[in-house]
Amino acid sequence: MSEHDLPTDESLMGIAIEEARLAVAHGDVPVGAVVVINGEIVARRHNEREATNDPTAHAELLAVRDAAVALGSWRLTDATVVVTLEPCPMCAGALQQARIGRVVFGAADMKAGACGSLYSLGSDPRLNHEFASTHGVRADECAQLLTDFFAARR
Repeated sequence: MSEHDLPTDESLMGIAIEEARLAVAHGDVPVGAVVVINGEIVARRHNEREATNDPTAHAELLAVRDAAVALGSWRLTDATVVVTLEPCPMCAGALQQARIGRVVFGAADMKAGACGSLYSLGSDPRLNHEFASTHGVRADECAQLLTDFFAARR
């Protein structure tokens, strides 16, 4: 696959948005994530906390677990994680532990964001691994999913 054939952050976010919409079917907050290596999607998931009664079943955490299994390694240094909502401290910590190469997110999370909004776990030099973050990709669409979900619940 040539560099010109690689999917863009915007097109990958579209796939993460598709995943996020699947979460609503079982009452979960609409967050979706995709793990990509060299332009190939190796995992894609959505939030499943309500579906599984698992507080750790965040989209990016599930996708990273699936990617590690698919690749046969917990070290995901060449991977990019594309997620509709800025990772929380738990997820950013897992991304740091997985040695993720890069994170792309849509909507910022001013209440729990750990990739620039409240914390910057991916760029903290005190930790043993840092990863690049790109924020704001299709942010309005990602935020609207969340706004619509919570408005419907009120």
